[in-house]
Amino acid sequence: MVLTSVYKVCVPAAQNAGNRATHWGNHRSRPPDAAMFVVNVHSVKGACMSAPQDSSGASTTIDALLQETRRFPPSAEFAAQANVRDESVYQRAHDDPEGFWAEAANRLDWSKRWDTVLEWNAPWAKWFVGGQLNASYNCVDRHIATARRNKAAIIWEGEPGDTRVLTYRDLYREVNNFAAVLLDLGVKKGDRVAFYMPMIPELAIGLLACARIGAPHTVIFGGFSAEALRDRINDSQAKLCVTADGGWRRGNIVPLKDTTDAAVADAPSIEHVLVIQRVGPDIRQVTMHEGRDVWYHEAVTRESRRLVEPEPMDSEHPLYIMYTSGTTGKPKGQLHTTGGYLTGVSLTHEWIFDLKEEDVYWCTADIGWVTGHSYIVYGPLANGASVVMYEGAPDYPDKDRFWALVEKYGVTILYTAPTSIRTFMRWGNEYPARRDLSSLRLLGTVGEPINPEAWMWYSEHIGHNNCPVVDTWWQTETGMIMITPLPGIVATKPGSATRPFPGIEPVVLDDGGNLVPNNTGGNLVITRPWPAMSRTIWGDPDRYIATYWSKYEGKYLTGDGARRDDDGDYWLLGRVDDVLNVSGHRIGTMEVESALVSHPAVAEAAVIGATDPVTGQAIVAFVTPRGGFTPNEGLTAELKEHVVRHIGALARPKRIYYTTELPKTRSAKIMRRLLRDIAEGRVLGDTTTLLDPTIVAQIKEQYESSEG
Repeated sequence: MVLTSVYKVCVPAAQNAGNRATHWGNHRSRPPDAAMFVVNVHSVKGACMSAPQDSSGASTTIDALLQETRRFPPSAEFAAQANVRDESVYQRAHDDPEGFWAEAANRLDWSKRWDTVLEWNAPWAKWFVGGQLNASYNCVDRHIATARRNKAAIIWEGEPGDTRVLTYRDLYREVNNFAAVLLDLGVKKGDRVAFYMPMIPELAIGLLACARIGAPHTVIFGGFSAEALRDRINDSQAKLCVTADGGWRRGNIVPLKDTTDAAVADAPSIEHVLVIQRVGPDIRQVTMHEGRDVWYHEAVTRESRRLVEPEPMDSEHPLYIMYTSGTTGKPKGQLHTTGGYLTGVSLTHEWIFDLKEEDVYWCTADIGWVTGHSYIVYGPLANGASVVMYEGAPDYPDKDRFWALVEKYGVTILYTAPTSIRTFMRWGNEYPARRDLSSLRLLGTVGEPINPEAWMWYSEHIGHNNCPVVDTWWQTETGMIMITPLPGIVATKPGSATRPFPGIEPVVLDDGGNLVPNNTGGNLVITRPWPAMSRTIWGDPDRYIATYWSKYEGKYLTGDGARRDDDGDYWLLGRVDDVLNVSGHRIGTMEVESALVSHPAVAEAAVIGATDPVTGQAIVAFVTPRGGFTPNEGLTAELKEHVVRHIGALARPKRIYYTTELPKTRSAKIMRRLLRDIAEGRVLGDTTTLLDPTIVAQIKEQYESSEG
């Protein structure tokens, strides 16, 4: 059952009456009378959080509003074949973390074995010190010496329907060719290479070619503006920019080369622009600047094609820089290195997704984000997986495109974003119902926290209640998945990311650095180093320390709130900065948003706190309706009462606004900060990193007109 009683934090929580495992039928389905509302997968269900003290010195807390008690243990059939079946792995990793990670590193091929597993001088970590390896070799070369040489490595489909399948032997050839072109253009070990590309195989090929010669890469998502591209190129001081003449998106051409030209005009470090021909001159002509721009297909001549031996790299050699998105401030370039990162992403990919040799794996993210780096390129290819890549939009030419791809390629593992799932819900159940999704055996989610109704919809309509759903919490900074169920041994709970991955040691602390009791909310903090962790912010180590390591000495501050329940499972609140303060009560945004999304008329919701002279802050909600529902005053009143029923009167939204979309970064995170700016009448921050900057203007106009 779902407990909806309200109780104050810092008093003992009600006993969890639903901790016992429940099976409905043979698989994971919801009974007809089950409560429709469960708390957000990444949100706190019962939380108490020590907040910054007010001027009087009194400490504030987050009120615990909701509890979720449903549990879905793995089926006996799935557990019997799972890659990880022994729960003792958690204790072994806890007792001997360095031994655990050393064993994981043995999965890789090293040209020189390390001398020391870990050197830790907080916040500076060095993993597998003295060891040497090459990421490209581990993702490509070692497979062609096995039966995998003829196995599909990349299964690619363009938005117009064109396809390519690259075996590991093909990938080996293409990576060598690309590496030769890089060398011919003067790129050498240590030089940075920027990529501004569509989702085509040459993007993955180019990253592996950079890793082959030791040139750290930085991928800038292909939807960013010229200004955002310029800033990231200048920050990394990239020597080469790789782009394309264009890419396809909803039947239109994305003018990547034109944007690149505008960016590099103010990027003096760029010596050459390497251009991949994706759409061709018959569809779009581009300007090539003599002496600077080079067509890739012309550079890969018969004379230039040659084998480029992968150079052994120190374990701590920089592999890539990944810039986090945002609307204010200088972008933060997270630096990831080679040995520890590859160890972390390869192990987590195999264990969490229960990867088998015959699987067809599809992570729907863009390689322009850390998810694409870790779980499209480096983790899966190091494991010899068959990886699906898709160039275009999920609704082109129709809203069943994703499901058509699952059916066509027999995808067995699907890893996608909650924002996409909520969009699919809004479009309607008929689209996945058109397609045969029976090949799927495991589902994953990543990114913006998933609302429980989206979790259940995903399980029922995509997995047909036959697939474990592994929600994953991690960050650009962590490099690898940190909190998630191992699907063969951990019972999932809609609303919880469940357990830390073996070897990961989180705690929940108050602002004073004290452990908070179970079922009490606080700051999520990681107490031990892990191999894939970001080593620094590129060019700004002081900012790295101030942002992540200054609050709790020797411990990593994630910036997220969380609580730990009596089973040891973690419930993520979301960003601490987004907490609402209403009449002295501190409320997590995700709890209110989850209540709204549990209503059948709501596909997505974002709530913010707007200044209120009486309550301090008033809850303002921005709602995207599902198809078939028309916003009106009656629906607004119904939604407000729905929140009251499921949470309590203190969480009643004062105002609700309807919008066709919410403002999101191009990595699919809702930008509540911009919604606060709108509500407070402030000047908006940089909107060029948003998926659709026009949405903000539309919401702002509606808000201002309604406020008179």
